[in-house]
Amino acid sequence: MADLYSDFLTFFDAAAAFSEYDARLLAQVKTCNNVYTMHFPVRNEQGEVEVIEAYRAEHSHHRLPTKGGIRYSTMVSRNEVMGLAALMTFKCALVDVPFGGAKGGVCIDPHDREPEFIERVTRRLTVELNLKDFIGPAVDVPAPDYGTGEREMAWIADTYRVLHPEDINYWGCVTGKPVSLHGIPGRREATGLGVYHGIRNCLADSGEDAASGLRGGVAGKRIIIQGLGNVGFHAAQSLAEAGARIVGIGEIDAALYDPSGLDVEAVDRHRREYGGVAAYPAAQVFSESREILEQECDILIPAALEHQITIDNAARIRARVVAEAANGPTTPEADRVLRERGVTVIPDLYLNAGGVTVSYFEWIKNLSHVSFDRMVTRQTEKQNEMLLNMIEEQTGVSVPAARRRQVIAGPLELDIVRNALDYTMKESYANMSRTRRRRDLPDLRTAAYLISLERVAQSYMELGLFP
Repeated sequence: MADLYSDFLTFFDAAAAFSEYDARLLAQVKTCNNVYTMHFPVRNEQGEVEVIEAYRAEHSHHRLPTKGGIRYSTMVSRNEVMGLAALMTFKCALVDVPFGGAKGGVCIDPHDREPEFIERVTRRLTVELNLKDFIGPAVDVPAPDYGTGEREMAWIADTYRVLHPEDINYWGCVTGKPVSLHGIPGRREATGLGVYHGIRNCLADSGEDAASGLRGGVAGKRIIIQGLGNVGFHAAQSLAEAGARIVGIGEIDAALYDPSGLDVEAVDRHRREYGGVAAYPAAQVFSESREILEQECDILIPAALEHQITIDNAARIRARVVAEAANGPTTPEADRVLRERGVTVIPDLYLNAGGVTVSYFEWIKNLSHVSFDRMVTRQTEKQNEMLLNMIEEQTGVSVPAARRRQVIAGPLELDIVRNALDYTMKESYANMSRTRRRRDLPDLRTAAYLISLERVAQSYMELGLFP
């Protein structure tokens, strides 16, 4: 049976065929170093003891700490966590973030449990990870994933702080925390915003035939998005603000399709109020949510779970671009079908990297114990004011007070984070596209994997981790 880890191995081997690194070194690069399986008791809502199954995988230690989210889902398995950890290693390498890859999972349905139970599970999970040295700002740093968010990260940070009061960097043990608990502005929307930047970069790439045929950027493009969680919502919101038309939205209970366009924020409010989108007034409502994947659009964004585009439906995908906002939404067999049909696939390895990029900024902030704007904002304002005064003196024209304040104002921390994310996504895409052309690779995914595996392999050699 196919799983995320076997998918990773397939994509890895396809890219490794273009590398000149020693096959033994590449075998080490793709191997998952550590997998920790946990079973621990937690008292449930009925006061009974329930044994919880959980995992933490550390794929590569070529860079420390390892980094990766923790998901809460009944679908969590050992191989899924291993596959996600491997993707994290390569995702970090591709966008040049100095982490090894890790991932965690807990086998519970957070939507069906009381907050008090979830808190007990989360705090006990932190204790279990700490017992085996699978958490710490210099060791392994979790983050939110499917089924978790700022609340769970706050519980993890607080528990770790109690366990390690001597560690002045304890807030750096986890990212994705609330801003009030030493998180960073922009982290919540980072992955979705990264999706927007990635799509924009791809549409501007003249070397991608299907994508470059969509002239004029994202404005006016018809977009279907599957999954209106944190990633999907912020991706859809950013695209809509840039002028795209969201014609389809898929959720767990149903999917909506309306060629005239859907109001993303209205759909999200409806989903939160009624627990789904089935009753939302749209031109067409599909009771089978996955049908939305096969409707006509310019760009299809699977932003839910893995294995949504398979050999069974790949031939019926009617988009010119598939933008993988989720981890592993396309199976290797489906990927081959899409490529043969001339569909451009923007790979998850790149497109989903906005979250870990901004997590990196949060981690740096926690270790340095200072916000980014505190270091640069006032100096920038002084320079801007000096420049504006010189312009006024030379021209004899005074700038209105309101406009003057706007021109002089230095960047907020949110501005710094978003600009750095934009830069990272732009440079990473340029490198991926350039590598594809220079080495005559079949697609962007192969280029992304090749860049990543060779960067990790080079690290192994430089650190003497491979004889």
